[in-house]
Amino acid sequence: MDSIQAQYQQKLKSAASAAKMLPKNGNLCIPYFGGVPFDLITAIANEAKAGTYDLLNVYCMRGTQHVSEQLFKPDVAKHLLFRPFFMGPDERAFLAEGLKIGKKFIEYVPGGFSQIPGLMADVIGIDAIVIAVSAMDKHGYFSLGITGAYTQRVMRKAKRIILEVNQNIPRTFGDSFIHISEVNTVTECNVPLQVLPSRPATELDHQIGAYIIDLIADRSCVQFGIGGVPNAISTMLTQHKDLGVHTELLSDGIIDLIECGAVTNRYKKLNPYKSVFNVAMGTQKVYDFIDNNPGIECYGADYVNNPYVIAQNDRVVSVNAFIEIDFFGQVNAEQIMGHQYSGLGGALDFVKGAVMSREGKSFLASQATAAHGKASRIVPRLSTITTDPRGEVQYVVTEYGICNLQGKSTSERARALISLAAPEFREELYNEAKKMSIFA
Repeated sequence: MDSIQAQYQQKLKSAASAAKMLPKNGNLCIPYFGGVPFDLITAIANEAKAGTYDLLNVYCMRGTQHVSEQLFKPDVAKHLLFRPFFMGPDERAFLAEGLKIGKKFIEYVPGGFSQIPGLMADVIGIDAIVIAVSAMDKHGYFSLGITGAYTQRVMRKAKRIILEVNQNIPRTFGDSFIHISEVNTVTECNVPLQVLPSRPATELDHQIGAYIIDLIADRSCVQFGIGGVPNAISTMLTQHKDLGVHTELLSDGIIDLIECGAVTNRYKKLNPYKSVFNVAMGTQKVYDFIDNNPGIECYGADYVNNPYVIAQNDRVVSVNAFIEIDFFGQVNAEQIMGHQYSGLGGALDFVKGAVMSREGKSFLASQATAAHGKASRIVPRLSTITTDPRGEVQYVVTEYGICNLQGKSTSERARALISLAAPEFREELYNEAKKMSIFA
């Protein structure tokens, strides 16, 4: 047996044995979505219930359904305190469950996506990380597969690295590898990857997308967030030429653009001829397409989401959503009625990077109303925190139109934004602007 295989066999353990190797107290990191190990999570939940740990702080961004099913339990929460950088529906539900009995099961940690790798590795400090990876190659390297996020940066500083090898994880290129010599423990579990189909675009999504598509030129470098509008736009771009991809999220829509030939990456200044991503989430089609594909490269958020990296490409186009925007141009994209709904995420990273890019454009797009038409997303003043400051916001889009806030005064911004509101709210908004002395 050669030395590579000997190292592998020497470090190979069961998930149950590996879970017992975690510290009783300290900080544990769980990767983003597809990087979350399956059997290891089950084993960690079992050890928590057995009282093996005193208190482990669990840092994560977006987990999987399996994480929620195994870790979001009151008896597990006695020994595992979940500290996410992103709040999904399962996190919100578990937080609410704890508050009913006077417990805080979830501690949300604010942090922009480009900052999270450094926060975990250098500020918080991680004692152990558990990661699902592809099969080892003949040289002893595993691939992180479908998630760069914060994993690579954390691995370089973590005191203990435990891998769960999964034959179903695609092998991707970029800054996506770890060698067997760097690993403490290896386990194996070949479960299918969780898929996340895109939400179908509605007629309203296409209506909003139509305002944006006219401003996307050939040779643009695109980034799309999650949602119906980005999905609609991706279907409208199939006739464009020589697009580039530098995106946080790699989804089915972008894969379709690559397959139809609209994406060539030929005119990118950074990573030319390569589609660069941070996290791949979608159907099995996405995972199959990126496997061993030299035209696709995976990097961490401290690279992909770094505004100064983003801006090195020309004609960057960023499309993301918002929850509400006020007369001043301040955007809330993470809280609803004072409660954390999602997270800072990477939208501001790409808002800034796109605006800094030569001929770049940043679009924040959402339907004009929320709560089934009962509330306007255009508001006089944010009642909660600001995700995107007013100086960074460029194009704002609803089904009623599009406006560019850059270079506009406060009153000009207010007038432009009111024109994007649903007609039934415009008079009320105009009167509020007068009360606030925005209008004379």
